[in-house]
Amino acid sequence: MKQSIELNHGQKAIPTIGLGVFKVEDGDTVIDAVVEAIRQGYRHIDTAAVYENEEGVGIGIRKGMEMANISRDDLFITSKLWNADQGYESAIAAYEASLERLGLEQLDLYLIHWPVEDKIVDSWRALEQLYREGRVGAVGVSNFQIHHLETLAANSELVPAVNQVERHPLLRQTELSSYMSEHGIVPVAWAPLMQGGLFEQPTLVTIAKEVERSVAQVILRWHLQTGWVIIPKSVKSHRIEENFSLHDFELSKEQMERIDALDQHKRVGPDPDDFDF
Repeated sequence: MKQSIELNHGQKAIPTIGLGVFKVEDGDTVIDAVVEAIRQGYRHIDTAAVYENEEGVGIGIRKGMEMANISRDDLFITSKLWNADQGYESAIAAYEASLERLGLEQLDLYLIHWPVEDKIVDSWRALEQLYREGRVGAVGVSNFQIHHLETLAANSELVPAVNQVERHPLLRQTELSSYMSEHGIVPVAWAPLMQGGLFEQPTLVTIAKEVERSVAQVILRWHLQTGWVIIPKSVKSHRIEENFSLHDFELSKEQMERIDALDQHKRVGPDPDDFDF
């Protein structure tokens, strides 16, 4: 099982397991979570401007590097361009503001957070410019449907390195996944555990007993075996450890198929074709 995936452009491969910090309070809570994740072996941290915790994430990164005796080059850090900052000049300014809050000279990956229809092309042009100037390791998108990706393809040469979208067993994203695979875009799953909404699901509970693992580990392993990168969120040490301990067991083809069959095209987050923020 791969522990990182090469990107179609950029300076580093993306680690397949990252720490997500959506809705994690800035300050000690997020600092401690990032430090603990790095201590336990995580090398991929995913944040966003709108999470309002980039400063704490940056402090956690510095403390974690010192504790683990690693360098910045050992880490893969992602942040995202918020909707209110989309557009060419404002996107570049927003990137610099994220760097300042994080206390970093460069991000390994910067994403357009949501596909704001009339701003997609200008925002992407800004990210392309940042990449060409060597100011960011790689650029990509988040919450883009196939038609959004096709808009970029028709108006630019640089293919997004990743597309980060909601994905879990009740929302397999089969068509989107196939499109991304055909175009060399790495799929990244946010809400990979459906925000905890699957822990009592009977099929998953049964499979967890079969492999003697937690339901969370079964779901996350399913993601990895289907070629997706995951960024599960937790602030609890034992959960952070559990979510990272996925490389010493494997789901059978039959177990994978049982999980695949749970798909209901069901979202817990906003629909990228119908959001108002």
